[in-house]
Amino acid sequence: MREIVLDTETTGFEPSEGHRIVEIGAVELFNHMPTGRTYHQYINPERDMPTEAFAVHGLSEEFLRNHPVFRNIGEAFLDFVGDARLIIHNAAFDIKFLNFELGRIGLTHLQWDRVVDTLAMARRKFPGSPASLDALCRRFGVDNSAREKHGALLDSEILAEVYLELIGGRQPDLVLAPINDRKKDLSQTDTDWRPRPRPVPLGSRLTDAEATAHAAFVEGMGDTAIWKRSI
Repeated sequence: MREIVLDTETTGFEPSEGHRIVEIGAVELFNHMPTGRTYHQYINPERDMPTEAFAVHGLSEEFLRNHPVFRNIGEAFLDFVGDARLIIHNAAFDIKFLNFELGRIGLTHLQWDRVVDTLAMARRKFPGSPASLDALCRRFGVDNSAREKHGALLDSEILAEVYLELIGGRQPDLVLAPINDRKKDLSQTDTDWRPRPRPVPLGSRLTDAEATAHAAFVEGMGDTAIWKRSI
């Protein structure tokens, strides 16, 4: 199963108010394991950078002016994403912006039925607890020391680790272990295995009537019966 862990940075909170995407970062997982493939793109928003947004991600209007506008990278972004499931923290925010940008240039919207919101996952799993990405890093011991400012690719890499913890750890089930590791584990299990007595012995299947009949049968065989000598 292919999944894309994704994050964006923007100039503000609402595309309907003229705000735009300025950075997209994404990490590819296959069967919940990172493949090493990533997508990263800075985007010229064709507008100024509000002070509040710059304080969050540090991307200036001057820096972004030298990068492509969204219409020049939209198809490449969709090609990378493909039909994979999308893993996003606070997905409503990112999908709102991505679909706005895709719609402006006539490209296909990203559908909600393929989106997994890790913010909602965390709130269900830990009700009443902080569910920000930083809070989840602290909970799971994920190193986010490089996160001085928000950055789409770095945040996607961190979110990938958090997501794997949310679904049960970096190895949710035995199938996720590399084949060589699974063989090693099986051989170790075979070597270390020892039969153990049952904690509670099974009850006898012999009825009282059967036991009485058997005793009478042995008695009738005389004192030389092998069964009598072995008792």
